[in-house]
Amino acid sequence: MSSHTGGAGPVDVEPMPGYLDLISKASTAMLDACRDCSNCGLELSTRTLLDNAYITVYEVALFFFCAFLWTQVRRGMTECLFKPLALRWRLLPKDAAKMPESGWKLVFYSMSWSYSTYLLFFTSYPFFHDPPSVFYNWKSGMSVPVDIAIAYLIQGSFYGHSIYATVYMDAWRKDSAVMVVHHIITLALICFSYAFRYHNVGILVLFLHDINDIQLEFTKLNVYLKSRGGCYYLLNDVLSNMGSVSFSITWFWFRLYWFPLKVLYATCVSSLQSVPNIPFYFFFNALLLALLLMNIYWFLFIVIFVVKVLKMKEVNDVREYEDEDGSREAAGLLRDPQAENNDDDAGHHISAQGKNVQNGITKDKHL
Repeated sequence: MSSHTGGAGPVDVEPMPGYLDLISKASTAMLDACRDCSNCGLELSTRTLLDNAYITVYEVALFFFCAFLWTQVRRGMTECLFKPLALRWRLLPKDAAKMPESGWKLVFYSMSWSYSTYLLFFTSYPFFHDPPSVFYNWKSGMSVPVDIAIAYLIQGSFYGHSIYATVYMDAWRKDSAVMVVHHIITLALICFSYAFRYHNVGILVLFLHDINDIQLEFTKLNVYLKSRGGCYYLLNDVLSNMGSVSFSITWFWFRLYWFPLKVLYATCVSSLQSVPNIPFYFFFNALLLALLLMNIYWFLFIVIFVVKVLKMKEVNDVREYEDEDGSREAAGLLRDPQAENNDDDAGHHISAQGKNVQNGITKDKHL
């Protein structure tokens, strides 16, 4: 199949539905599909998987290699770029410990989202403006265009790396367990959508989600940079406030408005219109619905964050554990070099209590 949608699909672009249209039509389509699936079960699922999933050993090996490569690239950039920058900018120790994580994610998501934007708006793919077209001309085992296959390799291997990084490299937060589940679901969606050739809708999902990660990490970096070297920097404070406002707006617009009305409507309703017996209809929609529920869960953090900013006039990541004592000690390190020795003793005491250290931040881990 070429990178174009071809001429077999409908010409007219369907208007984007509303929430009520999505709920009514999606529920009706799912109920009808459930009634029609009288012989559904493990045997049919196994046969459908073997008949429609197409992925080679070479592609699996390439996935694991690239996931390992992302981990090494991150470690290299942390040691050679982000840590030296944190020292040069004289960040507070608690901010210097978290800055490499945000810097790495900002670099990756800026690259990946830019590529998704290129595919959707600077090529002939009509998926954003005409979401039902993601299923036009769908055929089991059809070839994946090279440009989309590259996007899938980049994103799939990155989320494979991210599962490891969330547990062993990133600072542990209140939502880290949910983040691990998110990465697993996202990786499952990427792998299965590639194997079943639902790659067109996958590009749309990635585009709608990556932009918020760019804004989040940009905001966090400016929060770290606004107080450095014993000075306050107004520019970084303004940028962090602007980033938090744009992040809150685009989270709702991209993940809670466009994602359900463009993606879920296409996968729940339009997919059955184009491919009546589309494989694993319930499985993929269940994963996408789980992704929507997690977006709603994180939106509650954003609401708490906005309320906190309005009350305290301060931008902070509300997912972080409260660490007032640690903040005071970190600030004291800049004034009292002897505090380092005391901090070592405290670190041994904390380790004895069975806690974990991630990027210099000591936290309990509850998976």
